[in-house]
Amino acid sequence: QVQVVESGGGLVQAGESLRLSCAASGTIETIHAMAWYRQALGKRRELVARITTGHSTNYADSVKGRFTISRDNAKNTVSLQMNSLKPEDTAVYYCLAEGVRTTDNFSSYWGQGTQVTVSS
Repeated sequence: QVQVVESGGGLVQAGESLRLSCAASGTIETIHAMAWYRQALGKRRELVARITTGHSTNYADSVKGRFTISRDNAKNTVSLQMNSLKPEDTAVYYCLAEGVRTTDNFSSYWGQGTQVTVSS
């Protein structure tokens, strides 16, 4: 069984920073990519940033230059450093462990989400 757990959300003012962390645990052999998605109230879930095992990254246009994703392959963790936060960044942020290979399975797993609220 694989578990994905996020941490680090909270309430900040516009212009401040937050760092989100995510850890995948279980009988994991490899994880192809890890990503952060977000879903604002009444909106669709959208990709924020994604990083592969080889540390190739891609970002949503709205966060480029402000957010940085990083990953520790050995620890199966991923972080999202969010700087210069804006009220429109307010959302529930979800971690996705994509393409997880275990001893008897190959699938993707979502975390439960962590709330980020940016006040103006």
